[in-house]
Amino acid sequence: MRTGILLAVLLGALACAAPAGATDLAIVGARIIPAPDAEPIDDGVILVDGGRIEAVGRADEIAVPDGTPRLEAGGQVVVAGFWNSHMHLLGEPYRDVAGQPAGQLAAVLQEQYGRWGFTTVFDLASFGGDAPVLKQRIAAGEVRGPRVLSVGMPFFPLDGTPVYTRQLLEEAGVASPEVATAEEGRARAIRQLDEGLDGVKLFTGAILGRDGVKLMDAPVAAAVAGVARARDKPVFAHPTTVRGMEIAIDGGANVLAHTAPADGPWDDGVVARLVRDGVAVVPTLAMFEIEIQREQAPPAVVERFVGNGQQQVAALAGAGGTILFGTDAGYVEAFDTTRELQLLAAGGLDWRQILASLTTAPAGFFGEGSQRGRIEPGAVADLVILGTSPEQDATAFADVVHTLRAGEPIYSREADAEPSR
Repeated sequence: MRTGILLAVLLGALACAAPAGATDLAIVGARIIPAPDAEPIDDGVILVDGGRIEAVGRADEIAVPDGTPRLEAGGQVVVAGFWNSHMHLLGEPYRDVAGQPAGQLAAVLQEQYGRWGFTTVFDLASFGGDAPVLKQRIAAGEVRGPRVLSVGMPFFPLDGTPVYTRQLLEEAGVASPEVATAEEGRARAIRQLDEGLDGVKLFTGAILGRDGVKLMDAPVAAAVAGVARARDKPVFAHPTTVRGMEIAIDGGANVLAHTAPADGPWDDGVVARLVRDGVAVVPTLAMFEIEIQREQAPPAVVERFVGNGQQQVAALAGAGGTILFGTDAGYVEAFDTTRELQLLAAGGLDWRQILASLTTAPAGFFGEGSQRGRIEPGAVADLVILGTSPEQDATAFADVVHTLRAGEPIYSREADAEPSR
């Protein structure tokens, strides 16, 4: 594949061009947006050394050491690496991860996530145990791709396996992860977190199709969440309804994996509680649009349903709440982020708020604000180079030219990607 060849060229140049002990890479000539709350830097320079940002500033302030590989980015824009706070490692590409060639996995990750600027992805439910294996292979440097965080198997209510997960479970050859009692939930949460997973996910409102929504018993939700919160791990919840939200928040969940558009706009009381309790929300607006359209709903119904989600996101953002960008990719075959960006912008979020949802908000919320989410000295060099500026159009966040994780390219689309000396 063409992108794979370009990536190999860029990697070879980075590995061979600099003498031992020298700065690894200089990104030069770009407009740098260090963070959503920072002023852009024109004709900027970023020096990367050992996977971290060594220096950032204007070209007349930062001297590029002799012999440093240069990535020329004139006319382009550099922002911090993106987080996808809701995706899934599902389907054929992620089965038997231990036995798949590294290059094959890297190619899939590159096209599905690196292509869209993601340097960290959070898998919010996968089946069969492949997510921890992929996470380990990437962390070890064997597979090139975005950093993977995962909750592994989710927690379903008793008799509450969501209708749309039944085929996925059958294909993975695993039993439904329903939880009957608080003690059962607590024991499995301990086991999963002991295995190195990064959080838990509760289906406090599980969609059963024509049988409606099955709510999780409150003691079960509280038991599972309590284990994760005691270890300072996030607790995600799939709420579906406002009552599902209440069970989740009462139990200790601190991230809603979706809005709840089926219940209509959120009133001030709901929004105030989310802000007071520090509960973040992942909108996944494009996923809702896809799902409603799949049911062949009239356009007016689609517009009203998605509009409810937009109102909820705008109300929470306006009240100072936390919005985390996520696509639900892997469940829906929509890896392109353009539509989600359009819906967030049409719902009232400006480009700085959207950038925050992609960078500083998740980095801070998941306890990595001092390491990721900003372009500043000492931070991990997770970087995205855009072809156009999001300051005029938020869909520019999908116009990705290069994605670098810890200073290493995991995606590049340009034929002239090789740094010069």
